[in-house]
Amino acid sequence: MTIMQTRRRFLTMTALAGAAGRFRSSRALATEGALETTTVRILKNPGICIAPQYVAEELLFAEGFTDVRYVDQGPTLDLSVKIGRGDADFSLDFAARIVQTIDNGGAIMVLGGVHVGCYELFAKDEIRSVSELKGRSVGIQIGGTNPHAFLIAMAAHVGLDPRQDIRWVISSDPSVKPLELFAEGKIDAFLGTPPEPQQLRARGFGHVIFNSIVDRPWSQYFCCMLAGNGGYVRDHPVATKRVLRAILKAADLCATQPARIAQDLVSGGFTDRYDLALQALREVPYDKWREYDSEDTLRYYALRLHEAGMIKSSPQKIIAEGTDWRFLDELKRELKA
Repeated sequence: MTIMQTRRRFLTMTALAGAAGRFRSSRALATEGALETTTVRILKNPGICIAPQYVAEELLFAEGFTDVRYVDQGPTLDLSVKIGRGDADFSLDFAARIVQTIDNGGAIMVLGGVHVGCYELFAKDEIRSVSELKGRSVGIQIGGTNPHAFLIAMAAHVGLDPRQDIRWVISSDPSVKPLELFAEGKIDAFLGTPPEPQQLRARGFGHVIFNSIVDRPWSQYFCCMLAGNGGYVRDHPVATKRVLRAILKAADLCATQPARIAQDLVSGGFTDRYDLALQALREVPYDKWREYDSEDTLRYYALRLHEAGMIKSSPQKIIAEGTDWRFLDELKRELKA
């Protein structure tokens, strides 16, 4: 993607940031020193909930990057896995999948939480709770190494064995469309992220037995967090801080300008349905990154996955080996207004 294409697609981003944001950025750039690299590669996938990493594109140019690339992540949801092996430099990913990647030795560093909630679990009318999924089939639209990490943690939380008690239906096979199977009544439940819940509601499917935006304890923790390739973070600390700053500012824009951002996502080719994008942006809490505790989120999911026998590492080891909060701590002070 060329700089000219990017600027045409996201021409309004710098203006949306506002004069105060530009002033803080200019002051920070003067004191941080030169970028170690002007190139950054970010994963691209169909999910709308990770909109801040797309909205950040123009803001990254304002931070001094001259080569901002979006790398197609392919048909799987192994975002943090791909970051760890160097396919790209940064991506948002779900906290539980990040924990599994760190446990498996993935070379990633978690830099901070970006937004809360986005998972919704739809079920047949006779199913009223997560505990009633025992012996049932649950679909997930996008496959991957650990595609159902959230339901694993959630099932373990209510006393189910996620490996024995639930039959997973994933779309590793292109011919398998779990969302359509659920809509046709052929499977019992479907776990979706934007725009999938919005698609189901638009089609008249509204029976949600779980929503991570509002249901405790999950609503008290981050959903998606920013992970960077460990080598990139180590070798390019100035660039890393500027990437995180751009994405956190972009999260603020998603919270305050959802209509404009939804249109920019469509114009940029990141999604094709303005109405679904707008609904998702209005529903997902993008304004909590200053308030919620990133380390507490990883600790919580590591505990749940460890209890379920899905990871070997302790929460303390996950946090010690796979996190770097120094940039987030600095930016919380800098961007507190």
